[in-house]
This record gives sequence, C-alpha cells and structure tokens, in this order.
Amino acid sequence: MQNKTLRIGIVVGEVSGDTLGASLIREFKAQGIDVEFEGIGGPQMQAEGFQSFYSMETLAVMGIVEVLKDIKQLFAVRDGLVDRWTQNPIDIFIGIDAPDFNLRLSKKIRQQQLPIKTVQYVSPSVWAWRQKRVFGIKQSIDLVMCLFPFEKVFYEQYQVPAIFVGHPLAKQLPLENDTSQAKQDLGLNKHQKYIALLPGSRRGEVERLAPLVFEAGQILSRTHTEYQFLVPAINAQRKTQIENILQNYDVAFQNRVQILENSASNIGRIVMLASDIVALASGTATLEAMLLHKPMVTFYKLHWLTYLLVKWMIKIPYYSLPNIIAGKKVIEELVQKEATPEQLAVQIERLMNENTSKIQMMQHLTMHKQLISGDTQDPVQALLKLLK
Repeated sequence: MQNKTLRIGIVVGEVSGDTLGASLIREFKAQGIDVEFEGIGGPQMQAEGFQSFYSMETLAVMGIVEVLKDIKQLFAVRDGLVDRWTQNPIDIFIGIDAPDFNLRLSKKIRQQQLPIKTVQYVSPSVWAWRQKRVFGIKQSIDLVMCLFPFEKVFYEQYQVPAIFVGHPLAKQLPLENDTSQAKQDLGLNKHQKYIALLPGSRRGEVERLAPLVFEAGQILSRTHTEYQFLVPAINAQRKTQIENILQNYDVAFQNRVQILENSASNIGRIVMLASDIVALASGTATLEAMLLHKPMVTFYKLHWLTYLLVKWMIKIPYYSLPNIIAGKKVIEELVQKEATPEQLAVQIERLMNENTSKIQMMQHLTMHKQLISGDTQDPVQALLKLLK
C-alpha cells in the first residue's frame, strides 16, 4: 500500500480541528509517507498542502436547534463529498471532531459500500451524554482515535476499535510558556497586563457570546484600569463581526480592546499565551488554555430549547474539558443562566488574585504531565495498519 500515493480525506469544522489536522499531515510528512489530502480544512491544513473543497466555515454551527436553519446546506456538502469520493475513492476518511456531521458522513460512506476506511479523530462525548450513540459509531467507524485515555476504556466496553493518541499540543507545548515572547509576536507592550476574551470561533457563537464577554469586560474596565483586553478573530469575517458588536459599548472600553486576526488560525492560542487571564467559551480551546497553564474561567450559552433537550441527557457533572479530565472542579464554568456578565466579571476578578491563579496553574501543570506521560500510540502507523 505504501508503494502508491495514499489518498486521505479529512473533514474539520473549526479551528481546533484544523490544528489537529495540520499536525497529522505534518506527521505523515515526517515519516516520509506519500499522501494526498483533501476534503474540508482550514488555513493551517491548507498551508500544509491540503485541498479544501468547501470552506471550514460551512460546518461552523453547533447545537440542535441552531443547526436546523443550515440543514439543507449541510446535507448538500455531505452528499457532494460522497459523490466526489464515489467517483474517485480515497483510501481513508478521517472526521476530526464535528461528530454530528462527520459520523453521518461516515455512515453514508458505509451505506454506499465505498472501499474507504472510516476514522473518527476526537471522540464525541459519548461518555458524557447520548451514550447510545456508541452503537452507531460501532456500525460506521473502523477506528476511533481518542485524545484521552478514559475514552479508549469506554469504547473497549462496547468492542469499538479505539486507540489513545493523546493531544499533539500536550507534546508540542513546553511545560513553561513564554508570555513575553507571545506579547512581542503580537506587537504588544511586554509590561502591560492583558485579559483574553474568547467568545468562540463560529459565527453563531460570536453573535451569542461576544455581548456577554464585552459586557463583563466593560464592568471590569471601570475598576481595573491596569488591564487591557485581547480578542482573537480567526479570519477577516469574524473580525468585522466582533468589531461591529464592540461598537455597542462605551468608547472608553472600546479603546482598551484589541481585536487580533491572522491567516494561520492559531491566533487564539497566541492571544491566550500573551494574556494573564483567559475567559473563553467552553470547548476544545479550554484544553489549549490548560496546556498553556493559563488561569481561566469558561462559559457557555445555547439556544434555550437546545439546552433543555441536552440537559437531561448529560451523564457527568461538568461541561469543560479541564474539569472532566481532573474529575473535579478546577476551573469555574458558567453555563446558561449562570453565564451573566456580572458573574463572569466576578470570576475573572477572582483570578486576579495571585494565589488563586497559581493554584489553578499548578493543577493545569499536573494534568498536562499526565497527558504527556500517557501510553499513546502513533496515529500515522495506526491509520496505515487499517489498510493492511
């Protein structure tokens, strides 16, 4: 199989998936394997030579109710990929995160009886909610590549092929991160204190959550003049959207906010690294903040109907990855009614206390070491093994 050029399809729906996809492509290159990559990817993957047929932004929706207005477009994209790979089959399809889209795409590939191995990279949170999804995964997926060891254990209970590969950032990011260098890279004052405000990378998230973080920032700006605020934007569209929302707030606060955008889509990580405190939407970015050992508070608000539908299916007491990994509350998470500007400002202010921040950072460091020391498998070799 290695004597011919492998063809691998990958689909990602947001920045964190783009980061994982780019890392996987680099790993194939490092091992000298001749591979062509295509599907849906972001700027980091495209910089590695990935051919993207659709914009990653197309899949940047989440929630149950929220997806309904885009459902026709999502089905069209799915069917377009299936048609393309029916005419010219790839060897492996890898869905990175975005499980609602990618698992349906894998199922469609199986239904068409295409000669394509199907892989899900980043397990859906089946261990946390909607556990019966594991049976659909078993029917449509040849291999699950898990970021965390407890996920592999869960799949083994249901005889689903799974390996623990870890998160590449756990190995790439140093145990001590250079905040001063990140400030320099962004052209910031190295003596200034910064609070990072991350309302998410998707259009809908920004629309729903940017007002929450800006209102909290405005509250803090009135009493904590020593801090300025950084907001990352993954592309020009998000930057324009964020700028428009910011116009609704006090000019004095606007003048203390910098919106930073770059074309590589890793701007969120650089902004977090340059900051003293991070307030961010719950998601995979909380894992990055943990690996950067940043004091953080996380928040999330869904459409009220989506939240009602989801709440009764959740089997664990926490929403954010750092708390789930630790098995206890190590960061504050504000969800739905608790996610108010006033509460968010209070929790950010709590992290301004040096002792509180140091305790949280030490907990992050402990979890970081655990993720690195885990018995991980090589994802490239595991994928090649599927083809034997």
